[in-house]
Amino acid sequence: MTTHLDTHPRTHCAVDADGRITFRLPPAPASHPRLLLRLRPKKGRPETTLHLLDLEPGRADGGLHAVLEPHPALDEGRWDLYLVPEPGAERQRLRPGLKDLRALVDGHLRDRPSPVAVRIPYVTKDGFLALRAWRRTAHAEAGTIDVTEQAMTIEARLHGAELHEDATVRLRLRGTGTVRDLRPRIDDDGRGFSFTAGQEDLTGGDEARGRIWDAFVRPAADASPVRIGRLLDDVADRKHVFVYPALTAGGSSLRPYFTVDNDLAIEVTPTESPICPK
Repeated sequence: MTTHLDTHPRTHCAVDADGRITFRLPPAPASHPRLLLRLRPKKGRPETTLHLLDLEPGRADGGLHAVLEPHPALDEGRWDLYLVPEPGAERQRLRPGLKDLRALVDGHLRDRPSPVAVRIPYVTKDGFLALRAWRRTAHAEAGTIDVTEQAMTIEARLHGAELHEDATVRLRLRGTGTVRDLRPRIDDDGRGFSFTAGQEDLTGGDEARGRIWDAFVRPAADASPVRIGRLLDDVADRKHVFVYPALTAGGSSLRPYFTVDNDLAIEVTPTESPICPK
């Protein structure tokens, strides 16, 4: 039986409350080691965005460390991490070590200024260390989602902007120009809000059957819609982790869920013909 030695360095990381990430690697026999962050390109596209950090010796055992500061914010997407031992050397993917994400767990409790920038370390499906990054002018953080037999009520909090009296929640039927505007209940501080969506809001017309409603909030009548999602904690991929019940009405099943980008959506599925949302 042959055992293959994994030569990919293991990297520990810790995130503080300001979003600063410290990476720690084992000693490396290199003259100028650097940590490379690569924005993963879309399928079939070349890589275009790279970010390099110097790795400095920081401990008695010769271990290396690098600090990714909160600013400038990373472009939105998934960032793969590599060790570059020296200029011109082949880069090496990094395996995850210990991940200290405790500072992110209650991140939804802190108000964020504009732009709202988030970075969450996570482990890829093939076992490497990566970062999930978001950068948005404003963001509405989803909170409690309560599904009953008649409707679903969703609580959220706006970051990077304030709600006005004429604010609306907008549900947009994906791939169409169809929208539903709902009146939210706004908290006294102008940031927190909630809304309720029922059968009549989500199943009107044949085009809504077997479709997806994406959820936004418009802070004012003349403001751009802000996506509602869940970004401000330590979960990089929510879709298959947080699964909510569905309500059944009018021959359809209505279920809130988080997309692959952690944005909030509502799936409308004909009860006789289920679909798989993206």
